[in-house]
Amino acid sequence: MPLFALGINHQTAPVELREKVAFAPDSLMMAYADLLTQPLVKEAVIISTCNRCEIYCHYEGLDISPILRWLTDFHDIEPGAFDQNFYSYQDQEAVNHLFRVACGLDSLVLGEPQILGQIKQGFASAGQAKAVNKTLNKWFQHAFSVAKRVRTDTQIGANAISVAFAAVSLARQIFSDLKKSRVLLIGAGETIELVGKYLLEHEVPNITIANRTLERAMGLVEQFNANAITLEEIPNHLAKSDIIISSTASPLPIIGKGMVECALKDRRHQPMLFIDIAVPRDIEQQVAELNDAYLYSVDDLQGIIEENKQARVEAAIEAEKIIVASVIDFMAWQESLKAVESIRLYRQNSEQLRDELLQRAIASLAKGNDSEKVLKELAFKLTNKLIHHPSQALTTVSQTGNEQDLALLRLTLGLSQQDEL
Repeated sequence: MPLFALGINHQTAPVELREKVAFAPDSLMMAYADLLTQPLVKEAVIISTCNRCEIYCHYEGLDISPILRWLTDFHDIEPGAFDQNFYSYQDQEAVNHLFRVACGLDSLVLGEPQILGQIKQGFASAGQAKAVNKTLNKWFQHAFSVAKRVRTDTQIGANAISVAFAAVSLARQIFSDLKKSRVLLIGAGETIELVGKYLLEHEVPNITIANRTLERAMGLVEQFNANAITLEEIPNHLAKSDIIISSTASPLPIIGKGMVECALKDRRHQPMLFIDIAVPRDIEQQVAELNDAYLYSVDDLQGIIEENKQARVEAAIEAEKIIVASVIDFMAWQESLKAVESIRLYRQNSEQLRDELLQRAIASLAKGNDSEKVLKELAFKLTNKLIHHPSQALTTVSQTGNEQDLALLRLTLGLSQQDEL
């Protein structure tokens, strides 16, 4: 039952190539319908993100070039245009690859958690397209379980390695319960948007966004259920904020020492956390001189990030060990499927022998033959037929002198060492 993983990612292809094979959501169902008509493709899951486009499939062939050809045809790309960028894995290597991807070990940012959600969404879409059956369902469910275990048993995702994530993590260290904190975000760019998303994950209920223009901030206001003010309104609002995170393109500081002194006085010196991730800085360095004001710059966060990167590398080593063991478990399950058909045929043959001999016995009894004699004959013939092939196998293995095979066969037939005495 061959399993394949093939595609391109951020390591093998630049963005201008990745975007050509990306699947738009509105074309995904059509893609599945077309892919499943391809010879030898039994099941498939398509994972399409900004950093990768991959196809995981149960494919009863050895040459995967037809799938690559289908991919280029579907996207109307010149055949062979991506031959140098594509990778493919089969069976155990494919299983290992999916597990590593699900755990964030193959991501641009080591250990990032978003990829697991993207894989789950891709798997759900494949289910809607009826592209998944027993094998891929088991494969992906196993991948989800492995990813959960890696998150639980290692520190792969516990350490911040982006500025936005580091800022929120720092805030959590100082204010243990962010649900009770009031946050002021200054700016409305990508970094502040990412900070807002992390705050939302921690259920921060009170967020205010300050920006030069309210129009630019309104998109974030709706996204985070926040309030919006202009930069000119910050002095009047500052005392109401426990955490201030700033990232603008302003050439001059937005918050000065005097402004913070007034805010602290109004707050009766309740502590304030300032995280300045702007370059040039949005908050005057002299703010750090004030009691109850704690100021961190982007350089401070960078130090945290570098330490955490190393921590993630160390955690990744532990994650790899978990993945190796999980791959072995999954491959053992897959190998066990090969025995299912053999067991079915063995049972079918045994039941057929039983039924044939039973019908003969019934016919013999109907003719008035002695019932005890008929039953003994039935038992004798059934026993002989059932042990015929095992007896031949024992004889053959014994003649080869292979003690290991003989021991295995004896174990299979339920024979103990004492049976030899």
